[in-house]
Parts: sequence; structure tokens; C-alpha cells
Amino acid sequence: MIDTAQPPEARDRPAPLPLPHGGTGARRVPPARLRPGPIRSRLRRMLLTALFAAALAVPVTGAARPEAVPAPAPPPLPPLRAATTASLAERYASTRRAVEAAAWTAAATGRQWRAAMVRAMADPARHFLSFDGRDGGRAVEVFGDLAAADRIAVVVPGSGTGLDTYGLLRGGSMRLQRALGEGGAVVAWLGYRTPSTVSLEALTPGRADEAVPALRAFVRDLARLKPAARISLLCHSYGGVLCGRAAPGLAVADIVLYGSPGAGADDAAALRTRAAVWAARGTGDWVGHLPHATMRLPFGTIGLGEDPMSPRFGARIFAAGDGGHSDYLRDGSLALANIALIVSGRTPAGVSRD
Repeated sequence: MIDTAQPPEARDRPAPLPLPHGGTGARRVPPARLRPGPIRSRLRRMLLTALFAAALAVPVTGAARPEAVPAPAPPPLPPLRAATTASLAERYASTRRAVEAAAWTAAATGRQWRAAMVRAMADPARHFLSFDGRDGGRAVEVFGDLAAADRIAVVVPGSGTGLDTYGLLRGGSMRLQRALGEGGAVVAWLGYRTPSTVSLEALTPGRADEAVPALRAFVRDLARLKPAARISLLCHSYGGVLCGRAAPGLAVADIVLYGSPGAGADDAAALRTRAAVWAARGTGDWVGHLPHATMRLPFGTIGLGEDPMSPRFGARIFAAGDGGHSDYLRDGSLALANIALIVSGRTPAGVSRD
């Protein structure tokens, strides 16, 4: 059913997936002893990744988690049997009660900032398919008329996104829905526990792997409820890692990686998807300066795979303008216009590679 809330035991139990493997169809690489340059380059990339991870891990060691605000467990939601106006209205009303309970609990425990944020979410004009105020928060919000939509964009946010920072995700989703116009709906899918932006977890695929079952289940249910709709997966920042890991076999038309440091894979072919894989990055986005390498260590994996913008990855590159990391869905931006074109099944501007 469309219900992204996960029980605490499921969130706390790591369920890493193996890194996908795949090739680009390129010619076989000569033995390493004949290619000292590339080997040195790869070792350098791995060393940069390890050093960057260590630099991030030091300042956050022992840090408190301000997002851990008390909230009640949301009541179980029955499966959504149809995406009709009546059935969706019933779901939105049921979820609103969970939002109101979370706001009351936050206020009762002195968390006035969280209470105000969540209270705004209980506005009857807002439409949530699911909500869980615990542990930073989970929320799946609909913008536009999902019952009548023939084009649906599912926006998967990146690191640092939670209820306290939800405004950026909401604002971008609203602007995208306006750009899509009539017949277009946007679902803001904050259905997982995102890593902190400045943390070692943001450089590993662990949080993404934990969230793969929830994202796959949501997209499958959406495709079942709206079989005639064109569904696109829009993946910002670390959300690109989650989309990449969840991609195999998903019934979506497009996977759009924007501002993404990686998709947890060596190349687009390793995603094992029939969807068109797109990538874009603004010239002002700091993600472009990150090292791109994967290092498998005894305790886990550091690195998020190949750069989606690299020719080696093999995505379709489109123009994103000169914006920064949080500017892709800004009003008037080239990235917003191009992403809306992709969701609508049209060719974006500035495509340089396929």
C-alpha cells in the first residue's frame, strides 16, 4: 500500500544491498601493469574520498541529533485501493489526524519550532499520503490533482532533509507542479531517514540501501493506481543514490539525477532500468568538486559511485544553468524548465550526450 512509514525496528536494522555491477560496453581495459597512469589516478581518487570522509566524520563525532523530537506512532493506514477523488480525500483526512497528533506532542514537550512546522502541515489545503513525525520525520505530500494527473513526478530529496527543513522540498515541489500545469502532479517523497549533510553517512550508500524497499513499494503502488500516467523519478543530491539503488525494474519513464554526487553504481547500465536516465548539475553546485570513487572496506563502503555527469556513466546530460545546489527547482531557472519538459515526455534544452 502507499504508506512510507516504517516501524523503528525496520529503520534500525541495516539491510545493505550489494553494489550493482555493470559495464558500458567499452573495449576491454589492458592489464594494470601496462596502464600506470590510470591506476595512480584511481588510487588518488580513493585516497581523496577517504580523506574527505575522515574530515567530515571528525566534527560530528558525539554530536547531538536535534531532529529527534518526540512524536506518536502514526496509526496504520489501510491500503489505498484507488486513486479517485473520494478515496484520496479519505486518505488525506486520515493522515491529517496523524499530523495533528505530532504537532500536539511536539508542543507538549516544549519543541515549539517543530510544533509550528507540523501544525502548518495540518492545514486542510495540504494533502499527505502518509506522515510520521518520529526521528526527523517522514512525509509524502501531493501537489496537484493526483486523481486526474497523467504526468506524475516523484521528488526524492537528499541529505539534511527532514521536517525541520521541509520548506525547501515543499517549495520546489510546488514550483514544479505549476510548471507542469494542468494534468501534472508532484509527490514530495520524504520517505526515508536522510543522512546529515555533514557526516560520514552522506558519503556511504547505507541510508539509501535502507530506504530502497520503501521507495520501490511506493512507486509500484503508484504505478498500480495510475497505470496510464507517465511517472518520473526526480532525485536531488543524495536522493540520486537512493534512486540508483532502487532503479532495477521500476516502472518509471525517467530517472533524473540533479545535483547528485552519484547513483551508487558504476554506470547507467548497472541501474538495470528501461527508464531514460538523465543527469544535470548547475555550474554553481559544490557537488561538482567532490571526489568520485568507491572504496570497499571491511566495515562497509565509502563512496557513491561514478559521477553521473561523467561520460563514463552514460546518462543523458541536460542544461541546468548556473545555479547552486539548492536552486534546481527555483522559479525561472533553466533546470526547472528542463525538468518539467522531461516529466512531460519532451526533450529538454542543452542535451549534450545520450
